[in-house]
Order: sequence, then structure tokens, then C-alpha cells
Amino acid sequence: MSPSTTILYCRCAYAQVVPSGVKNEVLGKLCESSASFETVSDLCEMAAHRDPRLKAIASCSSLRIAACYPRAVRGLFQQAGSPLPENAEILNMRTQTTAEITDALLRTDS
Repeated sequence: MSPSTTILYCRCAYAQVVPSGVKNEVLGKLCESSASFETVSDLCEMAAHRDPRLKAIASCSSLRIAACYPRAVRGLFQQAGSPLPENAEILNMRTQTTAEITDALLRTDS
């Protein structure tokens, strides 16, 4: 992973649509790694409140996000007035396995 890659992990705390086992396993693997990452409680809530941190996140040149459906995540950032760059990689904790998600988040290419 490039040192400039930003990893964002969403706990999806309020909707509770992401299986808790997957969320917990992904978070555990991130904590075990040497990677730097940011955790947010819930991207949906942040977008609803137009949280200014979304603009800072969207401005990252290399971004990997573990959350839910990519279309929904892009829509949340758009709704908050901070569209994601085209190259942002979004991993879906609702449909992908822990291994697929953590392999993608922690891979060393940029």
C-alpha cells in the first residue's frame, strides 16, 4: 500500500445492515496490521449532517473505504456535497468476505 493511501472503515452503527461478524473481523484485521486507518461510526449519519470531515476524506488522492454498497457510499458523499474521486475503491462489507475486504484494503500496490 502506498504511504499516501487513506483507509476508511465505517462501523455502520445505526442501520445495522452489515453483518456484525464481518465488521468485527475486518476491524480486527486492520488493528492487527501496521496500516494507518480512520474509523467512523456511520457514513450515513455523517452525510445526513453534512459532516465537514467528508470533504477532507473525499479530497484524499488514494482512498479505500470499507462500508457497504459502492453506489450508496458514492451517493452519500455526493449528497453531502463532497463527491468521491473516481479512483476511490469501495469494499462492500454486506456482500464481500472478510478476506476479500482486508486483502484489498491492505494490499501494497496503489
